[in-house]
Amino acid sequence: MLLPGAAVRVVNGDDTYYGFQGQVQRIADGKIAVLFEGGNWDKLVTFNATELEAIDTSRRGKK
Repeated sequence: MLLPGAAVRVVNGDDTYYGFQGQVQRIADGKIAVLFEGGNWDKLVTFNATELEAIDTSRRGKK
């Protein structure tokens, strides 16, 4: 389940943003708005839920 603040990756191979990673900003009417940040630009793009997958941003430290 995707909630605002979750990190996601675009998995729709036909989309311009395929492979990009961003952060869920809002969810409404079955659409999910994702914020992409890259250096000197920010872009908010809307996707269907099926076009996104959650990614694990936790890192395991070396022991």
